[in-house]
Amino acid sequence: MGSYILAIDQGTTGSTVALMDERGRVQASVNYEFPQIYPRPGWVEHDPRAIWTSVEKGIAALMRKKLCKPAQIAAIGITNQRETAVLWDRKSGDPLNNAIVWQCRRTTDFCEGLKSAGHENSVKRKTGLVLDPYFSASKFRWLLKNTTGASRLLRSGRIAAGTIDSYLIWQLSAGQTHVTDVSNASRTSLMNLKTGNWDRQLCDLFEVPQRILPTIVPSSAVLAHTRGVKGLPDGIPVAGVAGDQQSALFGQACFGAGDAKCTFGTGSFILMNTGAELLQSRAGLLTTVAWQLGEKGKTVYALEGGAFVCGAAVQWLRDGLKIIKKAPDIEALAGQVQDHDGVEFVPALTGLGAPHWAPEARGTLSGLTRGTQLGHIARATLDAMALQNADILLAMESDLGKRMKPLRVDGGAAANNLLMQIQANVLGRQLIRPQVIETTVAGACYLAGLGVGLWDSPAQVRKIWQIERAFKVEMSAAARRKRMGSWHKAIDRTLL
Repeated sequence: MGSYILAIDQGTTGSTVALMDERGRVQASVNYEFPQIYPRPGWVEHDPRAIWTSVEKGIAALMRKKLCKPAQIAAIGITNQRETAVLWDRKSGDPLNNAIVWQCRRTTDFCEGLKSAGHENSVKRKTGLVLDPYFSASKFRWLLKNTTGASRLLRSGRIAAGTIDSYLIWQLSAGQTHVTDVSNASRTSLMNLKTGNWDRQLCDLFEVPQRILPTIVPSSAVLAHTRGVKGLPDGIPVAGVAGDQQSALFGQACFGAGDAKCTFGTGSFILMNTGAELLQSRAGLLTTVAWQLGEKGKTVYALEGGAFVCGAAVQWLRDGLKIIKKAPDIEALAGQVQDHDGVEFVPALTGLGAPHWAPEARGTLSGLTRGTQLGHIARATLDAMALQNADILLAMESDLGKRMKPLRVDGGAAANNLLMQIQANVLGRQLIRPQVIETTVAGACYLAGLGVGLWDSPAQVRKIWQIERAFKVEMSAAARRKRMGSWHKAIDRTLL
């Protein structure tokens, strides 16, 4: 058996291909971007062929580095942008239309119609998801109804549908395998969380024939084998698959109930492992599948919440207000002042996500005085990034009914030490930043390695996962209550 794992991290703007050794060290990675397509306001598409080309280029570039022989690759792991929907021809393998990206809002009216008809509670009960165009089901429906020739191909059994993981596995296996892992399936609004299977009533509601959907499989097991992939021998097992946020949770070694991670990106994505317990949130959070290890492994669930604007708030200070030249400059500017001095910035620049779910909300900047400096605005921005995450995480604790363990952090803004300290303070929990910051890549590799026996168990994976730095709480409980109180008043003003 080889001793390396090849990971494909297929994201919204590009594809990363990476190589990890058996000690859990990422040896190298390459990234290739592909075009974003905006046919109309609010519509977002990708050309699936461009996605696959970016993956092929990444594999070729990585193998040219000659860090290992192709025969030494024990398995392939895949992690991917979630919810993005693709239709393709089973016979030719060609996509039938551009993929509809998770960000696309074109099916809003259809989803609102389902809400008006009273279907939201039943969809939430079965899937753990809200009725929203974000998820895949309404996208599949749109593609079936608006793709030239789709009805004819549907009648002849030639249409395959799937999320990006399914499309990549189809390509890697030369059309031999049509599967999706349970974590990606849980993001479609078509899978019943209790059974782990496609739900006939949900398929009927969204008008998506079950026969075009992939088989739902575990996140870690031998799922397919390579065939005809440039630069790789035939027969390499594809043995690990998970949606990007679930992969990051696994890559952070969050294997126990109460373990949680926060990815600081354009927005922030927070997942908390709830173990084998399927929790329906009382606080406006989503219930999702985290992973399933092996055919006989138990399904592990998670609660998920996200803030629409996290790092994007810093980008706004840079590009909109032009008070910093580079995003990392915010740390030094915010460090010029002792605290926010009453300034509150609610970064609802594209609405508020969990736990408020107020898409119509707009950002507010309040508490300004003659003494306000740019440093106070910068500090209020970092505070806001941390405070909105604290709201989500404390709601997760309430749903779980137990205190969370130290929060594990990743993403670009996790490099900001001041922000990490603020996050620890307002949450009242220790933060842990890992040595391997490519956590989505790490998760895909760990799942694939477990799938072929490179590692025996998650416990063995946990041994190779290493901490880079821990941030301890440096704020009193009384000061935390005061800070949270000021923030919640600002939220209330925003929601008026």
